[in-house]
Amino acid sequence: MANTVSFIYLYLVFNVIISLPPPSNAISSCNGPCRSENDCSGQLICINGKCNDDPEVGTHICTGGSPAPPSNGDCKPYGTLRCKGKSYPKYSCSPPVTSSTKASLTLNDFSEGGEGGAPSECDESYHAKSERVVALSTGWYAGGSRCGKMVRIIAGNGRSVLAKVVDECDSRNGCDDEHGGLPPCKNNIVDGSDAVWEALGLNKDLGIVDVTWSMA
Repeated sequence: MANTVSFIYLYLVFNVIISLPPPSNAISSCNGPCRSENDCSGQLICINGKCNDDPEVGTHICTGGSPAPPSNGDCKPYGTLRCKGKSYPKYSCSPPVTSSTKASLTLNDFSEGGEGGAPSECDESYHAKSERVVALSTGWYAGGSRCGKMVRIIAGNGRSVLAKVVDECDSRNGCDDEHGGLPPCKNNIVDGSDAVWEALGLNKDLGIVDVTWSMA
């Protein structure tokens, strides 16, 4: 009788165990794999299959530092970076994108060995000077959500050009090999290739000019 009771007890325990749902996947932290927003912990979001800071919220969990305020039109720096004896403001946000967003167009060499440093973030590739490509400030880059998309840039002379987003103009980090030794970008930068400047008929020696841009 005792053996029968023990058998029944073990049978019931075994059935309870196998009827339990399998354990769920652990919630991913920074750079962890993800398929949806629910796969990432806290205020992280899923970007290109990895959990990362949410550019809309202005979190800094993955990059360190204090959280920045959300981009609400009053975009302020959240700290500074000391570089070559100077202090540069750090931003996670950029002014709101409109149908005619004011920006500063700068000149960048996206080719291998150029001043841009590492390959472009969007495709891990270098781009020739003849390609119409741009990098956007961190807030506008939006964690890579604008990678591969086309933007329209309009210069003060009335000329316009379409260019592809291939990289981030990092507004939070800089002064290292990855960034070609350059300081953090301002939060309103459209960093264009030679071809972009030439299509707009601009003097590249100026290095920076006022433009407007929008999503194409």
